[in-house]
This record gives sequence, C-alpha cells and structure tokens, in this order.
Amino acid sequence: MNIAKQILTTCFIATCGLSAMAQKNLKPNIIVIFCDDMGYGDLGCNGSKLNRTPNLDRMANQGVRFTDCYSAANVCSPSRIALITGRYPIRTGIVNVLFPWQSIGIDASEVTIPEMLQKAGYYTGMVGKWHLGHQRDHLPLQHGFKEYFGIPYSNDMKPCIYLRGNDIESENVDQDQLTKTYTGEAVRFIEKNHNRPFFLYLAHNMPHTPIHASEQFRGKSANGLYGDVIEEIDWSVGEVLKKLRALKIEENTLIVFSSDNGPWLIKGPDAGSPLPFSQGKFTTWEGGHREPTIAYWKGKIKPKVFTGMITLMDWFPTFARLAQTKLPDDRITDGSDITDVLFGDGKRKNEEFFFFEGAKICAYRSGDFKLKLPHGPFKGNQFMKEVPAHDTLLFNVRSDVAESKNLIQSNPQKMKEMTAKLKIFQNSIKDLKPQVGEGKPSKNR
Repeated sequence: MNIAKQILTTCFIATCGLSAMAQKNLKPNIIVIFCDDMGYGDLGCNGSKLNRTPNLDRMANQGVRFTDCYSAANVCSPSRIALITGRYPIRTGIVNVLFPWQSIGIDASEVTIPEMLQKAGYYTGMVGKWHLGHQRDHLPLQHGFKEYFGIPYSNDMKPCIYLRGNDIESENVDQDQLTKTYTGEAVRFIEKNHNRPFFLYLAHNMPHTPIHASEQFRGKSANGLYGDVIEEIDWSVGEVLKKLRALKIEENTLIVFSSDNGPWLIKGPDAGSPLPFSQGKFTTWEGGHREPTIAYWKGKIKPKVFTGMITLMDWFPTFARLAQTKLPDDRITDGSDITDVLFGDGKRKNEEFFFFEGAKICAYRSGDFKLKLPHGPFKGNQFMKEVPAHDTLLFNVRSDVAESKNLIQSNPQKMKEMTAKLKIFQNSIKDLKPQVGEGKPSKNR
C-alpha cells in the first residue's frame, strides 16, 4: 500500500469510528488517572521487574501504550495546568511549583477540560491532588468541576487537609489510607453518574514523598515501600475497571493513565525509576519529561505500542473531538488532536516539543532529534541531585534513549535547522510572563 492510500485508510477508520458514535449520540465517559512523580520505568509494561502492575499492564496490552509521551513541565503545578488547558505553562503564567503561602493560581480566563466538557453535556468530578492554587477562586469548583474531594496541593505541604468542594472536610489526613480513600471516592462518583456522560479526573498524590501504603499493601512488594505504593495504585486502577464492568459501561469509557513528571531521584529508595532514560524530576533530560502513558477503551481502541511523539497537552483537543465540541478559538492550543492515533495508524500532526525549565526553554525535540541548549553546573541541594554543566548537545533520542552520544559534529545541518525553529518559537512567547505573587493562605478557602 502506498503512502497516499495509507493516509486515506487511517483517516477513514478514525472518521468511521467517530461518525458511528455521533450517529448513536454516544459521548464516551472519560477518566484521567494521574500520578505524581511516577517514573517511566515503574510499570511492568515499561520494563519493571520489581513492581507488580497487572491491571495497568493489561490496559497497556489491550490499549495503546505510548513510549514517547511528554509532560509539558518537569514539576507538578505547570505540568497539571498544561494537561487541563492543552497549553504550554508559560501561556498560563504558572511555570513553577505553587506553595500554600502563595496567593497565585489558575486564572479565571483559562478554559479547562472540565469547563469544555460541561458545555458538551458532561458531569465533571475530581478526586485527588489539584495543585493549581489553594485559594477559593483557584479551586476546582471554580474551574469546571461540579464535585471535588482531595488534598489541594502536594502531600508534603502544610497544612495537609482534605477539601470537599471549597471547604475543609478534615485536618486529619491518614496518608496510609490516602490511595484507598481516593479510590473509594472515585468509585462512588462513577456509580452515581454512570447513567450520563461523565468526566472524572483521579489525581493520586502518590508516589510523591512522603510515600505511604495501606496495611493491605505495605511490605508486600519486592521493591520496598515504593513498590508497595505502586502496587496499591495499580490496585486502584483495577477497582475503577471493576466498577465500569459491573455497571456495563466499560465499552463506553476512555481511560487515560499517566503522571505529571519524572521521579524525584534525590529521594533515593522513596523515588521511582526513569529507566531507560536519564535524570528525573526538575531536569529537561528525558527522564524528567517522558511519562508512563496508557490509553484504554475496550472494543474501540485496538492494542498497539505507539512509538511516535505525543504530549499530555494533546488530551485537551482529543477530548474535545470525542465529546463532539469545539476548541476555544480565542487562544493558542499547543496540544494536537490524536484521535487518529487512538483509532487508526495516524501520527500526531507534528512531532516537536519544547522543554521548559520554569519560563526558560532549555531543549527542543523535532522528530527523532533533540537539541539541548548549554546549561551551567548544578551542585545539587535537598531537592535535586548534582547535574554537570554541558555545552550545546544534539541527540537522536530514538536510537540513543540515554542521551549519551552528542551528534553536533556529525550533524551540523540538523543543528542549524533546529536552532532556527527554536528561535522562532522563543520569539513567539518572548512577551509572556510568569505569574508572581506571594502571601499567606486565605482564611476563607
């Protein structure tokens, strides 16, 4: 089959699948299960020999496992706003981790996945870590979610509290029970809303430190407490799947599983594995941005391993298409619709990605090549391991996943081409500024 026929066939398959849904007026339920600081190599389907993840492995074997899925940031707050808006964090102003003593958060002008899906007839709910601002104007209910339960930021931040909606439900969070508590909330949400289209965002605080597992899982894995945590997350995924089957809605539910950034390597045995990639959280090496990502939809998505590039920002326009609604036309959306990847043999419309460190671009991937800009030495601190200085680097991250062979000398033309494209993008965002603001948490949450 020639290339033209392949393209036509792919488009036909994807269009037929979506058209059939539209004719039946079926809008799929959408569940996003999002972890915190999970490593690419933490799942059995991604090569772990220590962590048992049978439910996620089954989803990967029966759905799409993505090998080259990038988070838009290497820390949590900016990666999360990129996920729910489909935009690079610099466009939203949230480029660093938010803390409880800060007054800033997601702006009211942003259009989020739940806001978009509500307009398309979805009932929306969130369980878990939010981390896009803890003051009332920034909380989930003000940004498209009809229901919310969870910790509003990372589980190592104080005060560690459960919110229900906009209000504090408890100031006594038993983190040993955290994953189980979130799972129970998620299952109840599905039970309550299974007769209408729903969007559920289940955002686990684990395996961000301090790591905790319930008695049922503690001491049971071959990978210490960290493995126990991963295996309990896998159990949680299994409970969600079990509920969908019991309610006979598994065949009308898309589940996306991923994580916000790479593992926090400075935490040693309490951190995950970036393997086969280099470095982890806080860095623009592959281990900081490549995420373990799976899409599962029984009977709709055929099993495959997709080795092309996608980003977590792509789910925003993809969900828009599945929900038969339009993207906002008054702003730039950086994500690309990947329904042709899910339902056929298509690719993302472009294979390029810009790696940010805060508000600064530090690297650029185009196709199989990644250009890494010069970086000074970092001696390490309580948050991050030492990272040596480097000059401009060029890698083929398809054949050299560890980013160990600098190709600058052998590929001067490629470096020139990528540098030119990088400058164009840098110029396009040069007037965008990060949010700046400090203050004490409001008494009125």
